[in-house]
Amino acid sequence: MAEPEFTATGVRIGKRLRSLTRAGQVRISEGRLQLLTSYGSEIDSAPVQAVRASKPWFVPDDRALADVNGTRYLLTLGARDPAPGRPGPPAARRFVEAVRRAAGRGG
Repeated sequence: MAEPEFTATGVRIGKRLRSLTRAGQVRISEGRLQLLTSYGSEIDSAPVQAVRASKPWFVPDDRALADVNGTRYLLTLGARDPAPGRPGPPAARRFVEAVRRAAGRGG
């Protein structure tokens, strides 16, 4: 199994006004995006070419939108890089760039 191109844990995943999980996981691996619960159950997944990821200007830096299989999810990814204690670029921006890179749309 190949190393994931992007992984974020402790992600709040919501659909409309409903929270699906508060400590979920977002993973991009082998050309596929997966949204997982804290227990590892799949919420949704799709090939990255079919996913639309965006970072609207009106939401905080730690949030991104992902359209997966026609469903819009609000992802709250956290504002720190996974490396402990080292600040990095906002996680939402890293997520959007990872989706674009994996889909071959540039970064």
